[in-house]
Amino acid sequence: MTAVNDVRATPRMAPSGSGLVFLLITSVGWGLNWPVMKQLLSEWPPLSARGLAGLAGALLLMALAVARGQSLRVPRALWGRLALSAALNVTSWMALMGLALLWLPASEAAVIAYTMPIWASLLAWPILGERPTPLRLVALLLAFGGLLALMGGNGIGASLAKLPGIVLALLGAVGFAFGTVVTKRLPLRLPALTSTAWQVMVGCAPIVVAALLFEHARVGALTSTGWALMAYATVVQFCICYVSWFAALARLPASVAAIGTMLVPVIGVTASALLLREPLGPGQILALAMTVGGVALATRG
Repeated sequence: MTAVNDVRATPRMAPSGSGLVFLLITSVGWGLNWPVMKQLLSEWPPLSARGLAGLAGALLLMALAVARGQSLRVPRALWGRLALSAALNVTSWMALMGLALLWLPASEAAVIAYTMPIWASLLAWPILGERPTPLRLVALLLAFGGLLALMGGNGIGASLAKLPGIVLALLGAVGFAFGTVVTKRLPLRLPALTSTAWQVMVGCAPIVVAALLFEHARVGALTSTGWALMAYATVVQFCICYVSWFAALARLPASVAAIGTMLVPVIGVTASALLLREPLGPGQILALAMTVGGVALATRG
């Protein structure tokens, strides 16, 4: 695997086949993580589950990097850039979206979270020079419309009681979008595993500190199923998916990569219907078709 941040984006960067494969791996892995986390949070609080799984995943990535002969050394000049990328791509997304669920139902939080492609497409124009084409705008509207139909059918209540959750979810979405374009504008130029391991480690460290201060997770509270879910969150969510995500960013325009992430909640809802027996009727199926069609149109554009 080549270094995830070794390729500097150009304004006319065309989608590559390998980039789309990495994006698909990311979308499926993160999509399946929705029902996994939903079940896991019935046994453990959110910051503890996400933070500790992230640290364990980072250690596994570091061990794999050493086994493959990759250096874990980060040049002093890159630490500031690495910390910024970790804060935007890992810390803000994991922490803010987890906290938003304290005020919002999961469906409303997901709708707000996956406005991320809109913010990424808007930010990619002034920062990366990726002027949105008419075809890509149509794709974005189609995909986002399908996502709203899928997960926002009951509307988003803007009551004062939900306002903290709405603000937190929006901050998480904008932060991840900003991280998407910043990663392409300021590539780290580190080996793939080294870059991902350090970003996950640095990004999850403050989440673990917050969990120790504000949560009281007990190891004994995890059942055998809980441990299996933690293993998935560690290996798939943090190791496989984050490596694939940064690899996709190195090979795709930021706006295409962001639009592709809209498959994540689609896969999550489908997996929840199959694994957790949540509703999936004709309306949801139509919304799935709209969203997938929008992603397909974006990759053709």
